[in-house]
Amino acid sequence: MSKILRFILPAILSSCFLLSAMAQTDTIRFRGVQSLPGNVPPDKDAPKFAGMAVSFDLAGAVMALATSYGQYEGAIRANFKHRYFPVVELGLGVSEKEDDGTELKFKTSAPYARIGLDYNFAKDWRTGNRIFGGVRVAYTNFKYDLTSSDIIDPVWNTPVPINFKDVKSDAIWGELVFGLEAKIWKIIHLGWTARYKHRFHQKVSEPGQAWYIPGFGKNDSHVFGATFNFIVDI
Repeated sequence: MSKILRFILPAILSSCFLLSAMAQTDTIRFRGVQSLPGNVPPDKDAPKFAGMAVSFDLAGAVMALATSYGQYEGAIRANFKHRYFPVVELGLGVSEKEDDGTELKFKTSAPYARIGLDYNFAKDWRTGNRIFGGVRVAYTNFKYDLTSSDIIDPVWNTPVPINFKDVKSDAIWGELVFGLEAKIWKIIHLGWTARYKHRFHQKVSEPGQAWYIPGFGKNDSHVFGATFNFIVDI
């Protein structure tokens, strides 16, 4: 995990520095008139529909490759007046974990989906840099395996197998999102989000609750998460 943090934290800090620097130095041409970010045009001058964007979560992919769980996630969002951003996030959550003490092995790979809305709080929408908050509602329907070497029954002194395959489960949760986004070059942006996730529903099967929920993270009533996104306007 320390290797992952050494990758993610510098990326987040660099994006924050870039956002701050760009906000201070950008000079914008708006309707043929050169202006500075301090001269903020009213929201009524922003186009009602300002396009679409697609993104990919780099942090989740690194975690999926280097740790016991993670996700491969992409998103598509619309841009209305540079303030409102409806978004759909789709991903594949993966996990393969073995407990060193019990030798229990957990494994899953399943899709998940989120829908939500972000609001841009940045005053000058022309720069392409954004400070936003948002909400998400998410759902996943997944199967998992829970296996282990045989354990010895303390009463009968006989081996008892643990071999649960394709155990069915599902979950619903909500997320509160805060993020920053920096315009790097023309249609290219980098951004990160911090997320508070609260689980509303979970199907608990015979072996008990799953160790990991795709798209949610390690199973608990609430968790914190983050993404680091590569974004392209389309």
